[in-house]
Formats: sequence, structure tokens, C-alpha cells
Amino acid sequence: MKDLQRQEVRELMEKGAQLVEVLPPGEFDEDHLPGAVNIPLRRIETEAVTLDRTLPIIVYCWDSA
Repeated sequence: MKDLQRQEVRELMEKGAQLVEVLPPGEFDEDHLPGAVNIPLRRIETEAVTLDRTLPIIVYCWDSA
């Protein structure tokens, strides 16, 4: 696991990386990065199986507080 800088995220996205936002659905609906999918943190272990593990996966949490 690694903290990524903005440019690194852009580069990974160009290579097909998957963005996963882990906030609850209501907060995801309010604001998320373009192309992100929502897998709430409480369900990540069971729902992460839907991700393509041959591509980079970027997991993030946006909290305006």
C-alpha cells in the first residue's frame, strides 16, 4: 500500500486503474472522483471480488470534514 500523489493517480488512470471510493453510498452520491465506483469500507472484503485484479486498484476516501 502506498500514498499516491495526484500525478501518480493520473498516470495509473491512464493505464486503466480502478478508483474505489469507500464512503457510504449517500456520501458517494454527493461527491466522488469521475470514474470511481463505490464500495463502502464495511463491505470492501466481500465486494472487492468484483474488481479486475489484473489492473491497478486505487482505494480512496474523500471527507470534506
